[in-house]
Amino acid sequence: MTAHASQKAAVDASKLLTLDAEAEIERIAAALREQLRDMRKRGLVLGLSGGIDSSVSLALAVRAVGAKNVFCVFMPEADSDPESLRLGRLVADTFGVQAVVEDIGPSLRAMDCYERRDAAIREVVPEYGDGWASKIVIANSLEGSAFNISSLVVQDPQGKQQKLRMPPAVYLGIVAATNMKQRTRKQIEYYHGDRLNFAVIGTPNRLEYDQGFFVKNGDGAADVKPIAHLYKTQVYALAEHLGIPDEIRRRPPTTDTYSLAQTQEEFYFSLPYDRMDLCLYGLNNGLTADVTGMAAGLTAEQVERVWADIAAKRKATRYLHLGPRLVSKVEEVGA
Repeated sequence: MTAHASQKAAVDASKLLTLDAEAEIERIAAALREQLRDMRKRGLVLGLSGGIDSSVSLALAVRAVGAKNVFCVFMPEADSDPESLRLGRLVADTFGVQAVVEDIGPSLRAMDCYERRDAAIREVVPEYGDGWASKIVIANSLEGSAFNISSLVVQDPQGKQQKLRMPPAVYLGIVAATNMKQRTRKQIEYYHGDRLNFAVIGTPNRLEYDQGFFVKNGDGAADVKPIAHLYKTQVYALAEHLGIPDEIRRRPPTTDTYSLAQTQEEFYFSLPYDRMDLCLYGLNNGLTADVTGMAAGLTAEQVERVWADIAAKRKATRYLHLGPRLVSKVEEVGA
């Protein structure tokens, strides 16, 4: 391929995530209506975080079945950013959807979620306690590490931060305790789903779904996942077309899970979503590393490193996509 042809391919590749927003919205809405008929459900319920994915999912639900058949739940806890609740309410009000606040903090405290997490952290930082905050961050995949190494960041009451390596047991302990948050939220969503005879919406986009950025039987549990086929770039395109408030469209993607502010990039993906989208698209569609790199503003070597990271995450999180394993199929129920 000549340099000119390569450049043209790169320009074309940068446009491959574009889509006909209205046509895609109608296709998703029609699919949701058909799925509800198949499940004999009469509406949709979802947890609304004030982020782009749940906001777009809500708007799609309203397009599919009308605002009166959609129910939203806000589920703050001790580590939640107050902005999440404010922005979630803004979305619900924008689309005229009934919503309720369910503070999951007391439930998490009753299960010792915070204490279990803090006890794991104290294995590395013995003085960790009241007034401290923490998060987990991942190494940048462009640095060429063969492993997805995570580090613990702690901040003392005076605001001083430390970044520390963790033994595997500490990392697993922190993650296991933190995963209680997503599983508790999903329990609340299914309560309201059962109460209303509504189906529960899951809100992962394609990047999250592909890379296992969800908790099994937590935010990974759902009856329908209407945007799991859409790259995050495409989710933003639908958000603009659907009239999602500007504040939400401008908000950087966050986990809103740890007590220190944390972007999705530093926690899991290691690159901004727009670059990750292009790398994932290039890998999925057989583009060369050179062409993908020109589209994403990366070198071919950097793209190869990102692709290796994608493959590693797919392997490590494959179990998240699997249902319970049976010794033998039960043919009568199609399992």
